[in-house]
Amino acid sequence: MSIGRAAEILRAGGLVVFPTETVYGLGADAANPHAVARIYEAKGRPQFNPLIAHVPGLAEAEQHAHLHENALKLARAFWPGPFTVVARRRAESRIVELACAGLATVALRAPSHPMARELLAAFGGPIVAPSANRSGHVSATAAQHAAEDLGDRVDLVLDGGACPIGLESTIVAVGDDGEVTLLRPGAISRAQIEALVGPVSIAHGGKVQSPGMLESHYAPRARIRLDAEGPRPGEAYLAFGAPAPPGGVTLSARGDLVEAAANLYAALRSLDATGAETIAVAPIPAQGLGEAIRDRLARAAAPRS
Repeated sequence: MSIGRAAEILRAGGLVVFPTETVYGLGADAANPHAVARIYEAKGRPQFNPLIAHVPGLAEAEQHAHLHENALKLARAFWPGPFTVVARRRAESRIVELACAGLATVALRAPSHPMARELLAAFGGPIVAPSANRSGHVSATAAQHAAEDLGDRVDLVLDGGACPIGLESTIVAVGDDGEVTLLRPGAISRAQIEALVGPVSIAHGGKVQSPGMLESHYAPRARIRLDAEGPRPGEAYLAFGAPAPPGGVTLSARGDLVEAAANLYAALRSLDATGAETIAVAPIPAQGLGEAIRDRLARAAAPRS
């Protein structure tokens, strides 16, 4: 299969399975919220977990994140390779909020697999890519595994042979103060990391900063009222399956859950900016991506501490 054709599909908002040195990835244009929403749908991913954005190297990564010297040191040592850095996202980054799950951080990796690097060069932008398998299934380390698991949910599968590592990347978070936290172990060991930056913390549950963790995501200033058939006086309204009333916003007038997922964070921000004390949210079906949308809204509606 042609790398050029794969890049065209990504630009058109499609999904491409491609090999990395760790596992096969399910790739989409990181700057296209609809394409990113398709990833969640294709995987049957139960929550909007953050996704890793793949870039060619450090120069490109610095366009998307504020990287402390410790992050730079680690990236120089382990990129390209099976190593992911989570750091504060730059406001000007093209990587959409949906890919970051509404968090203030972004996860970045520069893969070393030749085909992955060819695809990044041909596409010319960041590619978000979780593992190319249905959520809860074993990660794919061969193109055939990905094709069998995802079927017609993807537009193209690039076959680069068996993944040489076959284990997902090591993930660390590096704060603005330089503190390094190991979020997920992988091919780059804790000892290798500590040899460069000294002792690191180990994440034990709590805040979700990367794939495989779990916590509340973007919560607006306004209170959230769920399963509302319409707005009460003074409320802003987030509609679904119908046009929004004056002053409201619709996630998808035609009831398209992929469109709704892509629009969710922008819609919440827009309604929050109106100054309304409460955002009433129309009922969202609980199947497919609707489960993830409802999960995010329920977290936004949870009591504040």
